[in-house]
Amino acid sequence: MLNRIFGLLGWLGVALVLSAVALRLLHSDWQQTYNGLAVAGLVCTLLYILSQWRDIAHVMSGRQAKLGALSIGSVLLVVAIIGAINYIASRQNQRWDLTANRVFSLSDQTRRVLESLDAPLAVKVFARSDDFPRFRDRLTEYENAAHHMSVDYIDVDQKPAVANQYQVQSYGTVVLEYKGRIERVVGDGEQELTNALKKVVEGAAKKVYFVQGHGEKDPTSADQRAGYDAAKAALESDNFAVEPLPLVQQGRVPDDATVVVVAGPRTDYLQPELDLLAAYLRRGGKLLVLLDPPDRADAPPLANLEAFLRTWGVEAGHDIVVDASGMGQLAGIRSPVVPAVLRYPGHPITENFRVMTVFPLARSISAVPGGTEGHVAQSFLETSEQSWAETNLEAVFETGELKEPEEGGKTGPIAIGAAVTAPATEAPATTASGTTGDEAARGETSATGEATPQADAAPKPETRVAVIGDSDFAANSMLGAQGNRDLFLNTVNWLAQQESLIAIRPREADDRRIALTADQQTMVFWLSLVVIPGLLLAAGVHTWWRRR
Repeated sequence: MLNRIFGLLGWLGVALVLSAVALRLLHSDWQQTYNGLAVAGLVCTLLYILSQWRDIAHVMSGRQAKLGALSIGSVLLVVAIIGAINYIASRQNQRWDLTANRVFSLSDQTRRVLESLDAPLAVKVFARSDDFPRFRDRLTEYENAAHHMSVDYIDVDQKPAVANQYQVQSYGTVVLEYKGRIERVVGDGEQELTNALKKVVEGAAKKVYFVQGHGEKDPTSADQRAGYDAAKAALESDNFAVEPLPLVQQGRVPDDATVVVVAGPRTDYLQPELDLLAAYLRRGGKLLVLLDPPDRADAPPLANLEAFLRTWGVEAGHDIVVDASGMGQLAGIRSPVVPAVLRYPGHPITENFRVMTVFPLARSISAVPGGTEGHVAQSFLETSEQSWAETNLEAVFETGELKEPEEGGKTGPIAIGAAVTAPATEAPATTASGTTGDEAARGETSATGEATPQADAAPKPETRVAVIGDSDFAANSMLGAQGNRDLFLNTVNWLAQQESLIAIRPREADDRRIALTADQQTMVFWLSLVVIPGLLLAAGVHTWWRRR
C-alpha cells in the first residue's frame, strides 16, 4: 500500500512540473503560481526517488549501471564546459567583423565620442517590439564601448503616453538624453546614431564661415570641381553650421565664428581683409587656408596672402608637386601631378590616420625653419620619396614634359600641409565655467531647438592655423576619394578644438552588385543552364558507356 502511494507521488510530481512549464509558457505573469507548482512537483519527485532507494542501489551496482554512470558523467562534463564558455562569453564581448569596410564594427570616431562621455547618456528606442532586435544588435556595441550609457526599449503601441512625452512622431525613433539636452534620430545606422550622439554631446552647432569674394570654392554649389556642398553636408553631420562670409562687405569676422575657411582663392586678398583675419586670430580664432598652386605658368603669386601665412611660420611654394611613385594608381588616378599621400607626420589631425588621401594639383606647404614671430609650424601631410616640387611651371602647363629635379632641387618627401598653434593674445574674458561672457549671456539650445543648460567648460582659448596646398581635394568630385573626407573633417575639428572627433568616421557597406549587359546575361544563362550541365551529362554518359 505504501509503495502504491509513493508511486502516485511520483506521477503527481511529474504532472505538477509539466503544469508549471505550461503556465510559464502561456501566462508568464503568473510567476508565483508556476514557481509554487514547480517546487511542489520537485518535492513529490524527490520523495518518490527516496522511497525507491533500495531498487536504485541494486541497479547501480551492476556493470551496465557503471557504464551508464560514466556516460552520464561525460555528458554532464561536456554540458559544464559549454556552460562555462557561455558564462565567460556573456561577460567578455568579442566579435569578428570580416566585411571589407567593417560595417558591423564601431568606427574610431564613435568609440572616441563614447569614451569621452563624462555624464550618463540615456538612450530610448521607440519602436514595435518586433523591431527591438535590430536596434539591440547595434546599440549593444555602443553600450560595450561607453562607460555611462543606458538603453531602454519602449513599445510605442503599448506606451503611447511615453512616446508623446518625448515628441516621437514615427516608429523607429531613437531619443538621446545627455546633460539635459535631447536629440532624436530615426534609424539604426551607425552614421545616423553617431551624428545624433555628437549633436547631443556638443550642444549648439558651431559656426564655420567660408570667405567669399576672391573666387573661393562655394559651399552652396553642386558643381563637381568648384562646388563644396558635399563638404558642407559633411560638416553639418559633425554638428557644424556653415555660412558664407563676404569679408569685404561685412568688415569683421563674426564673433560666433568657430572656424574660418579660405578655400582656393583665385585672386589675392587685400591688406584690409588680411588685417581683419589677423584681428580674428588674435582673439583666439581658427583659420583653415586651402591654397591651390598656380593654374598657369605666368600666374602671379598671391603675394599678400602668402606673406600673411609666412607670419605664422608657413611657407607656400610657387610650384606644383609631382609624384612618380605610382601610388595614385591605387586610387584610379594615373597623372603624376595628382599626388597621393600615405605619410602623416605626428600631429593630432592625422593621429592613427592610415588612409590614403589624394590631391589634384597640389603645391608645397612647408614650415619656416625656426618659425616666424614665435610661430613654429608643423607639417602633417607629406608625399612619397619619389616626388618633387616642380618649379618649372612651363614644363607642366605647356610641354607636359616632367623631368627628375636637378641637383639642389626640392625632392620628396614634400610637405603639402602644415599647422600652427599659438596663445590667443586678445582672447575675450571667460567666466568661471570657461565660457566667454557673450556665450554665457546667449546660453545654449539643443539641435532640436529646446532650451538646455550651459554646455561643458570650454577649452582654453588659443589660435590655430592650418594650411593645405590644395582645395580640390575637398571639392564635390574628390571628397569621396579614399580618406579625403576624413582628413577635411579632422582638420576642421582640430581647429575647433574638438579632438575627440578626430578619427575615421562610420562607413557604409560597399555596393557589390554586378551590373550585366543583355549580352552578358544571355551568356551567363547559356553557360549555367545549358553548357555546363550538358558537359556534365556528356561526361556521365561517356563513363557509363565505357563501363558497360
